[in-house]
Amino acid sequence: MRSPLAWWRHRQMVRATAGPVGPDVVLADDGTRLHVEVDDLPGSPLTVVFVHGFTARLQEFVLQRETLRGRVRVVLYDQRGHGRSGWGDVRHATIDQLGRDLAAVLSRHARTGAVVLLGHSMGGMTVLAYARQHPEQFGTRVRGVFLLATSAGGLVAGGLVGLWARVGKRLGLLPLWLWWLRVLAPLLQRLNRPGTRLGRAMIRRYLFGRDDADPATVTLVQDLLEQAPLTISAAFYPTFLAHDETAALQVLRAVPVTVLVGDSDRLTPASHSRRMAEAIGPGAELVVVPGAGHSVNITRQSIVDDALLRLIDRAASSAVA
Repeated sequence: MRSPLAWWRHRQMVRATAGPVGPDVVLADDGTRLHVEVDDLPGSPLTVVFVHGFTARLQEFVLQRETLRGRVRVVLYDQRGHGRSGWGDVRHATIDQLGRDLAAVLSRHARTGAVVLLGHSMGGMTVLAYARQHPEQFGTRVRGVFLLATSAGGLVAGGLVGLWARVGKRLGLLPLWLWWLRVLAPLLQRLNRPGTRLGRAMIRRYLFGRDDADPATVTLVQDLLEQAPLTISAAFYPTFLAHDETAALQVLRAVPVTVLVGDSDRLTPASHSRRMAEAIGPGAELVVVPGAGHSVNITRQSIVDDALLRLIDRAASSAVA
């Protein structure tokens, strides 16, 4: 694993070199403008599409992007409200809409050839939503799926957030609480100061594991995640409370799947990944990374890259067959 400083410098380099095709703008079905970057590779039989997580942006995959450069064609995009993508109606801040956004990106930049989808956290939920919406694509166009530190549902079943949601539902106050959260978000955004010690402490606790929290890397991840406005975060909270894409796991049985998670992940615990792999069946490779947290693709690059390259080989074999 390169040092955090080297990672930072390389991230800036990749920002400046988006690839031969891109950056581009793809219009979602509601007219929202989605920022897309493509590292083209003429003649590549396979396209890998990266879908980033909540409050992040496509730069979270800078390490994996470098690994795949010159091997296969790569497509990355900023999810709505994140990075350089636009923002639509607040009522469209749903996992279901994100699945349709992914369909729009694939329709423009992966029209032909085999496709491997990799989603991290909310990006994995996006991939599952797309699978539910377009099951006919799996085993035909989509030849592999990488579910990275994500969940098919039940994220707030426990803990203080789960208790808060259950009490709110029982009292009939949850919609009101969520409405107030959206109303107050612009004010909180004006008061928000990025780069604080408290913010770093929160990032350290929830995005890192037992032994992968190098202080410089924590600071870099804080910078990556704090770019998204609080108004965007507040708009998406309700969809996480209602998230349930377990039915999509049956669709994934048609393709090779890798499910990878850190065993110290506090946001999407390893138990969720184990349940997903079990539901998918023999076609799923489960990788649990000791000591790693939610930012496993950054802190344990070599493990994630190796698992991704294995999946690409399995997907390519599937496409040939």
